[in-house]
Amino acid sequence: MAGSSDDHATSICSHCDRAIPSSNIDLHSAHCYRNLEKCKVCGDMVPKQFVEEHFLSTHAPVSCSLCSETMDREILDVHKGENCPQRIVTCEYCEFPLPAVDLLEHQEVCGNRTELCHACNKYIRLRESYGHESRCTASSVHNIAESSRNVRAPPERAAAAGGGGGGRRRGDMSQRRLLFTIAITGIAVLLGSLFFQRKPEPTQPN
Repeated sequence: MAGSSDDHATSICSHCDRAIPSSNIDLHSAHCYRNLEKCKVCGDMVPKQFVEEHFLSTHAPVSCSLCSETMDREILDVHKGENCPQRIVTCEYCEFPLPAVDLLEHQEVCGNRTELCHACNKYIRLRESYGHESRCTASSVHNIAESSRNVRAPPERAAAAGGGGGGRRRGDMSQRRLLFTIAITGIAVLLGSLFFQRKPEPTQPN
């Protein structure tokens, strides 16, 4: 039983901090000190001939290929995707690709261009087009609803909506008919008076 316990006993290597069977600790330690070196950044054990290569490829600061800014390798991808001033973005108005550093100035000019709104036949700035579309669409729906109600309105309401124009026309015609009747009556009276005022011619005796 004592021999079995000694076979499973381990010791910690003072160089790599790994648990090594106690029976092999001396051989392991000699090999470990001679061939391996602990990386000061990540703590990995690296063969001594590859220590510099490991540092350069894993931990050394890198330069962004777009803006040449130097940074830790771990944040390079985030920098290129979100923060680099030379990353390519697109204008929200014309979808033209350009560096992020130039986007604000470009959109100040591009957003002031105008396009015709076919719903209201007005020219609208591109920067105002999104809000205008919602307002213009709502206004168009309201106008269509009003037109539909007017089409379905009874004749009395349609006449009232016309502002009384038909009534005025009918009144003018009635007045003209009255004047015409008065004129005809006056002429008839005048002719009758002339007819009755004529004296009969005297008859001559046979």
